[in-house]
This record gives sequence, structure tokens and C-alpha cells, in this order.
Amino acid sequence: MKEKALMRQKFTPASRRLARSSSLSSLEKIINTLLAPGGCPWDRRQTHATLLKHLREEAGEVCRAVRRKDWDNLREELGDVLLQVVLHSALARQAGRFSLGDVIKGINAKMVRRHPHIFASSGRLSTPAQVLRQWRIIKKGEKRKLRRGKK
Repeated sequence: MKEKALMRQKFTPASRRLARSSSLSSLEKIINTLLAPGGCPWDRRQTHATLLKHLREEAGEVCRAVRRKDWDNLREELGDVLLQVVLHSALARQAGRFSLGDVIKGINAKMVRRHPHIFASSGRLSTPAQVLRQWRIIKKGEKRKLRRGKK
């Protein structure tokens, strides 16, 4: 199909609603549709390994947009990184490993755990250096606990 014809495609009302949505659940629905039987042949063929080059590429484009202070492009590139997170999570869910909800729950717990100066009664920290020191100490303890749990 030629480019002009591709640009004049007629989309269903449901597809147009998905395209206009700003919700994470709509993005999940789009990805699930692409990965479903009868979905997109390219997407259905992807694995975590085949997607790595795209994740690296998108992360690099985020870096370039930040360095250039190109905020419109940054918005687009962050969307592309988010797409990678949702796509990897969908592949993991299909394999019975974890879901996007598990990823979000994990990062929520980590952010609260690593910021006790905000979310617990451990007292305020007044400098970024103090926060980084505390972050490293907590992270080291988490890694040590994780290694002990695997033995």
C-alpha cells in the first residue's frame, strides 16, 4: 500500500478512542491486541531478547532529547520507552512470569522503601548527598537480603 493510502485508513470508533486515550490500561489493551492470535505478525514474533536493541535505541533517544532540551521529542521518546516496558511486561505475563501490575507494585514498594525520610518516621534528610548515601545503604541491604533468599 502506498504512503498516501496508508495515511487515509479508516479506523473503527473503538480504535479511535484507544488512540486518543491517555490511560495506561488503553496502552495495555493495544499491546494485548497486537500480541493476540490474529494480531500483528511483527509484534507476535518479538521476545525479550529481540526487543533489547529497541529498548537501548529508545533510551538513547531520550538522552538526546534531554541534552537538546527538545521537550516535544522527549515526550514522544518517553512514550516509546513506556511502550517497551508495557511490551516486555505483556510478554512476561504471557509466559506466566509477571504482569505490568507486578512491575508497578514492585517500583512503588521500592520507591517508598528507599525514601524512609519521606514515607516513614525516620527523620528528614536535608541534602541530596544524604539521600544518596541512604539510598545506597538501603539498596545494599536489599541486595544482600535477596542473595540470602536465593541460597
